[in-house]
Amino acid sequence: MSRRTVAWAAALGLPILLLVWWIASNTYWADARIPLPPRGEAATNPYYAAQRFVEALGGRASRDRIFTAPPSDAVIVLSTWNWNLSTSRRQALERWVESGGRLVVDGTVVGGQEFARWSGIQALEPARAPARSDDDPSGPCFRFLEERRAGQSRAFERPHWLCEVDAGSRLATTRAVEWALDEPRIGRQALRVRVGRGSVTLINAEPFRYRRIFDGDHGWVLAAAAQLRRGDEVHFLSEAEHPSLLALVWTTGAPAVVLGLTALGLALWRGGVRVGPLAAAAAPVRRSLAEQIRGTGRFALHHDGGQPLHAAAARALDEAARTRVAGYAGLAPRDRVTVLAGATGVAPAALDAALHDSRERSPHELRDTVALLETVRRALIRQKRTGHGLK
Repeated sequence: MSRRTVAWAAALGLPILLLVWWIASNTYWADARIPLPPRGEAATNPYYAAQRFVEALGGRASRDRIFTAPPSDAVIVLSTWNWNLSTSRRQALERWVESGGRLVVDGTVVGGQEFARWSGIQALEPARAPARSDDDPSGPCFRFLEERRAGQSRAFERPHWLCEVDAGSRLATTRAVEWALDEPRIGRQALRVRVGRGSVTLINAEPFRYRRIFDGDHGWVLAAAAQLRRGDEVHFLSEAEHPSLLALVWTTGAPAVVLGLTALGLALWRGGVRVGPLAAAAAPVRRSLAEQIRGTGRFALHHDGGQPLHAAAARALDEAARTRVAGYAGLAPRDRVTVLAGATGVAPAALDAALHDSRERSPHELRDTVALLETVRRALIRQKRTGHGLK
C-alpha cells in the first residue's frame, strides 16, 4: 500500500471515527410507549370510552341510533338530537321519562321552547360576563360546586371540574332543583329536575363524546347526572350518524315490509307469462278415420325411412291373398307375384319390385310403392275366390 493511500485513509477515517464516537456518547436506547390512534369501534363510536366507563362501574351500556323505549328504570344519555323532529317520537320519550326514566341531555340537543315547556329548564343570558378559570392550565374548564337539595335545604359539596361549557348562557328553572353544578361567575351549567316519576338532567356542555370523558371530572359528572347505580342499563342515544333509509324502514316496519313484498311477489306471479308452448293448443275435436290413417302414415313415413309402413302394406296384401287365392300359402314367391299380377292386371316386374326390393326408398318412391300394393289388395278383395286364380 502506498503512502498516498495511507494518508487518504487516515484523513477520511479520523472524522468518521469522531462522528461515531459523538453519536455513541450523546444517544441511548430506551423503550417508549407511543399511543396508537383508535381502531375498530373506538374510532367510530363517539361513546365508546363512556360505555366502557359505565361498564367498569357495574352498569350495562349500549349505543342507540333510534329511540325504542327501554325499561322505566333505565338511563338515556341524549346527544346530537332534534327534540321536535317527530311529534310521536318526542311524546314517546316524554312518556318514558314520566313513567320513571332518567334522561340526561347535553348541550347539543335542539329543543327550543317545546323542551323548555315540558322539562321546565331553559337557557338564559349569564348574570355577569363569563370568565375563564386560571386554576386549570389545560383548557377552558371551570370549577363548579355541586348543589344537592334534600327537602327544603340545599347542600354544597366539594367542587368538580367541568370543561368546555357554553359560558354564553346559564340554566334556570321554575321547578325544584334536585341537583346542579354552579359556578359563581357563569351560573348553573348542569341542572336536574323531577318530571313525573322520572327526572331530566341538562348539562350545558358536551362532556361524554370521544376522549372528552377523560377531561376534568367528566366521569364523575356522568355518574352523578345519570344517578348511576350498579346494574343500571344506560343507553347513549344519538342521531349524529343517521341509519340508511332501508335500515330505518326495516327497523320500524319489518312486518309491513314482509307483507308488502309477499303481496308484490304474488301479484307478479299472477300476472306473469306462464311457461308453456308459444302457440295455443288446438281445440279437442274428434278426428275422422281417414285423418287418423293419414296421421299414422305420416308418422310411419318419418321414422326408420318408412320401412314399417312398407312392411304393413305388404303384410296386408299377403293376408288378403291368403283369403282370396286357394293354395296361395304353398306357392313360391315368384309364383305368388305371377298369380297376383295376372289377377289384378299389374305388371309382374313392378309388383315384384314393390314386394321384394329391400333398398331404401325415397318418400316419393315409397308413396308409389305403397299405393301399388294397396291397389292390388283392393282388387283382390273385390274378386271371388277360385282355385289358383281369380275370376
